[in-house]
Amino acid sequence: MVWLVMAVLCAAIWVGLIGFHGRFWQAGPILQPVRLPPDGSYPPVCVVVPARDEAESVQDCLSSLLGQDYPGTLHVVLVDDNSTDGTGALARAVPDPLGRLTIVTGQERPAGWSGKLWAVAQGVAETRRLIPAEQGYVFLTDADITHDPAHVATLVAKAEGDGLDMASEMVALNCESAAERALVPAFVFFFALLYPFALVNDPRSRVAGAAGGSILIRRAALSRIGGIESLRGALIDDCTLALRVKRSGGGLYLGHSRLARSIRPYPHPRDVWRMVARTAYVQLRYSPLILLGTVVGMVLVWIAPMLLALFGHGPARLLGAAAWVASMASFVPTLRRFGLPVAWALLLPAIASFYSAATIGSAIDHHRGRGVVWKSRAYTEATGAGDAPAP
Repeated sequence: MVWLVMAVLCAAIWVGLIGFHGRFWQAGPILQPVRLPPDGSYPPVCVVVPARDEAESVQDCLSSLLGQDYPGTLHVVLVDDNSTDGTGALARAVPDPLGRLTIVTGQERPAGWSGKLWAVAQGVAETRRLIPAEQGYVFLTDADITHDPAHVATLVAKAEGDGLDMASEMVALNCESAAERALVPAFVFFFALLYPFALVNDPRSRVAGAAGGSILIRRAALSRIGGIESLRGALIDDCTLALRVKRSGGGLYLGHSRLARSIRPYPHPRDVWRMVARTAYVQLRYSPLILLGTVVGMVLVWIAPMLLALFGHGPARLLGAAAWVASMASFVPTLRRFGLPVAWALLLPAIASFYSAATIGSAIDHHRGRGVVWKSRAYTEATGAGDAPAP
């Protein structure tokens, strides 16, 4: 009887996910490259790049940004956030024939701020000096991402054409090492499950999300929510920003990008583990009860259907098999995007177990006092503006 009840619950969950959860399993929206004609009037764009110990990637990142084919005014502001590896010197050595680049030496982080947001705030302050008028856009990106020459123009065209306050994209992630092929596609897949792109893009839905590697936001919208200062302690800053913008009445866009690519490698499973554990418990609002619910949910959604299909009997086995097939089928569009065999969907229960364990590890780190550790900084709690709530 217990097996049958579990099977019915698993099947019901998958009916709800497939039919009533924003079509999270679909390939998702992808913007096609746009090259704007040079004779138009285009809003100014200021790119802000926070960088802390990014010597390996900062020059590639800046070269791609300085080479943007954007006919309007474009400034690139890199904030060297107390790097110890020569990031600032390498940034200053990047050729800048059009005079688009400004390097800001970051100040010490005040209490109550996350390191990244303090760097972003300094960059945004510099953009106000460069363009005092409250017009145009700020483009927030990371120092480990490279951009196709049409990327900024494409995002601006999307925001202007649809009257959006914020356009964000999940940049293409490395998928070369064995660990990346096994774990990175599922990271993107689970992100889309938590923040279904169709619901984020629907102004009638309360769901809000963004991907921090590529965020274009109107300066007026940023001022309307109180600027970066209003987010200062958020550790999941991208989704918190999206939530604030949507609650203020702004339109959002979230999609996948073919025009921006992360060049940060994750060669070993432990690298992916650290990436997940860094903010997983923050996402759960540091709540043991939400953690318990999350783990139970992961078991019911990803692991129990396989166990029921393999070891159940009668109707329980059939329902479990149906739920298992639905889970694997939902993963297929993501696998195809990464060029991986469809058969890799069989690994989903093991992958889900890995992510569940990393989430539990994140909670253990927090309760042992280690908190969130990133770029040699440790945070034991969100220290200011709250983070986006757990979906």
